[in-house]
Amino acid sequence: MRAEERETIARRIVDRSPADATEVIVGCSDRALTRFTHNAIHQNLASASAEARIRVIVGGRTGVATANASDERQLDDALERALELARFAPSDPLLPALPQPGPYAPPSRPFVRATRETMPEQQAAIAQAIFAAAEDDLWAAGYVSTATSGITIVNSQGVVASFDSTDAACNAKLNAADSTGYAERFSNDVREIDGAVIGKIAAEKARRSARPTAVDPGDWTVILEPAAFGELLAYLTGHFSAQAYDEGSSFFSHNRGLRFAGENVTIVDDYAHPLHQGMPFDYEGTATQRVVLVDRGVASGIVTDTTWASKLGWENTGHALPAPNAWGPHPRNVVVEAGTKSVEQLIEETKRGLLISRFWYIRPVDRRKTIVTGMTRDGTFLIENGELRGGVRNLRFNQSIVEALARAEFSDRLVRTAGYSYSIVVPAAKIEGFHFTSLTDF
Repeated sequence: MRAEERETIARRIVDRSPADATEVIVGCSDRALTRFTHNAIHQNLASASAEARIRVIVGGRTGVATANASDERQLDDALERALELARFAPSDPLLPALPQPGPYAPPSRPFVRATRETMPEQQAAIAQAIFAAAEDDLWAAGYVSTATSGITIVNSQGVVASFDSTDAACNAKLNAADSTGYAERFSNDVREIDGAVIGKIAAEKARRSARPTAVDPGDWTVILEPAAFGELLAYLTGHFSAQAYDEGSSFFSHNRGLRFAGENVTIVDDYAHPLHQGMPFDYEGTATQRVVLVDRGVASGIVTDTTWASKLGWENTGHALPAPNAWGPHPRNVVVEAGTKSVEQLIEETKRGLLISRFWYIRPVDRRKTIVTGMTRDGTFLIENGELRGGVRNLRFNQSIVEALARAEFSDRLVRTAGYSYSIVVPAAKIEGFHFTSLTDF
C-alpha cells in the first residue's frame, strides 16, 4: 500500500470523526520468511497486512480501536467502537492536546527496491550458501527474512506523516556433536546479506569450540561480540524514558547528570544513523530528535512524548509509542559510539578471558540496579595470553549493565544487531570483572 493510499484512508476517518480530537495510524507490511534446519528449508511464509489504529478523544476520555485498513465498513465500525469506548473511559484532566504538524527529515536511504523485490529463490540461495559452509560435519538452522513496511499518521490537528522502509535479516546456527556456532546479519539492503560469509563464520565457531572444557564461574574479562553486547544493552534503553525517570525505575532517576562510566562511553538515539535508517517521527507524528543518552560517561538524555513533555514541562523529543500505553516514550534507534581498537587487538591484549558470541534468555533481576541474568550460547571461547584456546561450556551470569559499562572498552567497528523487540547499533565490548555464577548443562 502506497503512502498516498494510506493517507487517503486516514484522512477519511479523521474527517468523519465527531470526536474532539482524532488520530489515525495506518500501517502496512509485506514480509517473507524462509526457515531452515538440518541443512534443508522446511518453511516458507509470506504475509501482507494493512491495519488502521484509530484513537479518539472526547471530553478528556480516550478510546482506541483497530481494523483492516482495506475494508471501509470495518473502518467505519472501528471508528464507532473507538467513540463508544471513549464514552466509558475515565476522564484524564491532564491529557494533552494532540501534537501540531511540524517538519521532519527522512534518513538518507530507508527504502531499497532490491529488498522489496526479493524473490523466494533469492532467500533460498542465501540459505543454500549457509548449507554449503556446513559441509558434511555440521548442520545449519536459522532463517532468512525480508520485509517492506509503511506507516502514515494523520490527526485532526493537521499532522500528516508517512514513512516507507525495507529490512532484511539472516540468523544462522551451525551445529556439531557437542558445539555450536552463531552468525547474523541485518540490513535494509538484502544484497548485503551474504550467506557464504554468515555460514563460514558460524561453521568456524562450531568447529573451533568442539569438545568444550569447563571453566570456573566468577569474575572474568569478557569480549562481547555485537550480538551479545546488543542484547545486553537492550535491557538498558528503557531507563532513558521520561516515564521511567519520573516514576523512579530508571538507574539515574532524580539524579540526572550522574557519571557512571568513563569518557569513552557515549550512547545516542539517532534514527538517521546509516545503519539504522529509522522512522524520522514517532507514533504521534512528532519529529524524532537525535538525543545523547550518555555523554562521555554521564547519564544525561531523556526521551519524551506529548504526554510526558507536558507533564514535566520539557521539550517533546518525538519518541512516543502508540498511545495510550503503559511504557511511555522509548528510544528506538540506539547507537553506542565506537572505540579505537579492533576486536583482534582487544583479544591480543587479554591475558585470560572469554570471547562470547551471543547471550540467551536474558531476564531482569533488579531493574533499578540494572542487574540481569542470562546465559552464553553458540560460541564461547577461552582466551589465554592473547589467543583463542578453544571452546568452553556455557555459563550463567548475573551482572549490572551500568557497572559493566563502567569497565568497558569498545572496538572500532559498529554493527547493527537486533532481536524480537529491538534494533541497536553497537561495537564489540571488552568488559572487566563480568560476573558468572555457574556453569550450564550444555
